[in-house]
Amino acid sequence: MHIFSMEIFKLFRQRRTYYAILALFIIEGIVILSAYYQGADIIDIVLANLKDTFFFQGNLLNGNLIVYFILNSFWFHVPLLCMIIVSGMLTTEFEEKTIETVLMQPVIKWKYLLAKYVVAIIFTMFLVFILALTSFLFSYTIFGTGDLVVYTNGLTFFEHEDASYRLICAFFFGSLSLVFFSVVSLTLAVLLKESFKTWIVAALFLIVSTVLLKIDLGSDLWNQLAYFKLNNTWQYFFDPTINWTAIGVNSIILIGYTLATMCLGLLLFQKKDI
Repeated sequence: MHIFSMEIFKLFRQRRTYYAILALFIIEGIVILSAYYQGADIIDIVLANLKDTFFFQGNLLNGNLIVYFILNSFWFHVPLLCMIIVSGMLTTEFEEKTIETVLMQPVIKWKYLLAKYVVAIIFTMFLVFILALTSFLFSYTIFGTGDLVVYTNGLTFFEHEDASYRLICAFFFGSLSLVFFSVVSLTLAVLLKESFKTWIVAALFLIVSTVLLKIDLGSDLWNQLAYFKLNNTWQYFFDPTINWTAIGVNSIILIGYTLATMCLGLLLFQKKDI
């Protein structure tokens, strides 16, 4: 418990942690401002053909749609911020040689790293909570509430209560993907030790994962098991009918990848000479 509390203290003592939170707010603000000034034009483009046939009543540019915009725009930026902050929890100690001093104390190496993994997971979930809270607060305050219209395989409309429920679930289950990337970055820090190298490799891993998400592997089994195919599970909440079975299976597999990556990091760290 002492190691855990110290890791939390060190994380929130770093200035980069607050820079990451500030960056989160800046990106969120840009999305909201863009929607405020150009959102109506986007809606008109999407519904241009349908408006000739159907009559739409109410404000389609509302808080639920803005939260959906934020969801779609944050699943690259937030993992990148998390990976930079989380990897720095270990690389900074390698570079400043403070880890040698710490491990000279009666500390079990794998427990020391495990505390960092746990703090990294909590910090990632904290960022997602902050993002979700501020997204709903600002979007509903500025744009109000209303039905959500999304375009996946076709246009789908959700009533306000249903839309809010789906958006909250998307944030929660989407956080599993962010936790995975945070754990990967800390494991990379064990291997590479240096901040700059770790950031480059972590960013490359995230970019490659994002690109591979759109690639069909030619097999339902591989499409089901490949880790990068699981990072889009949150989008399932915006199908007309929520496929809870697929979401549950994907979540379990992704948690398995996360635990396996964590165990690999603990094993490498335990065997590494500091």
